[in-house]
Amino acid sequence: MPSFSQASVANRLLKALAPETFERLRSEMTPVDLGLRHVVVETDTPISHVCFIESGLASMVAVSSDDEVVEVGHVGREGLGGHHVLLMTDRTPNRTFMQVAGTGITIPVEHFMTVIDNHKPTRDLLLRYVHSATLQLSHSALANARYSMQERLARWLLMCHDRLEGDNLALTHEFLGIMLGVRRAGVTNELHILEGIHAIKSTRGNVRIIDREKLKKIAGGCYGLPEAEYERLIGIPMSLAHRAIRIA
Repeated sequence: MPSFSQASVANRLLKALAPETFERLRSEMTPVDLGLRHVVVETDTPISHVCFIESGLASMVAVSSDDEVVEVGHVGREGLGGHHVLLMTDRTPNRTFMQVAGTGITIPVEHFMTVIDNHKPTRDLLLRYVHSATLQLSHSALANARYSMQERLARWLLMCHDRLEGDNLALTHEFLGIMLGVRRAGVTNELHILEGIHAIKSTRGNVRIIDREKLKKIAGGCYGLPEAEYERLIGIPMSLAHRAIRIA
């Protein structure tokens, strides 16, 4: 059984917990490999464990009754898979699965809820995280309604970059299209435009971030507010690092 320490975990929520809360949770922590397409939260299914993402990237998607799917949120090492249990519901119609393989730390829901129910500061911290996740959802709706495909693509790439280590994002054009709710050909065209201005380098199954500041300029007002709110509420920046990206 691995011995977790708060200093060594990568998940930002675990790092932000009070040390005594981390110690209470530590006895029930289990490492888990999160392969590509691994389902963290299944639609309308009670979960037995919450999952703190350590590496990789999960997508939360809304699924309609006739199987239309669109992404409504990202979860990386800033977050928690299964946060709906904090709102006192054991299941959700949304589905969360890994779009970039990684690792995580699971904790049984019963133990997790017992610990946080007995420590108000921890409950308050995690509910602030739920608020920031809800804000991400509302800004996804704003982006879809008021911003162009290029602006939304820049936002989406920035959000992935915030949550993944390094500048290579293991994302296919087809998957980008599904997540943005547009045709693959449209995504490919927009990626070519971003390549033309040296913001990214796109190859099969990978997008490399070359100039983050150019992407932020393109995304404009549809990126940044939820990220700033996360930092304000959790006390740790959402991004793994504010990297200075140079032209390759």
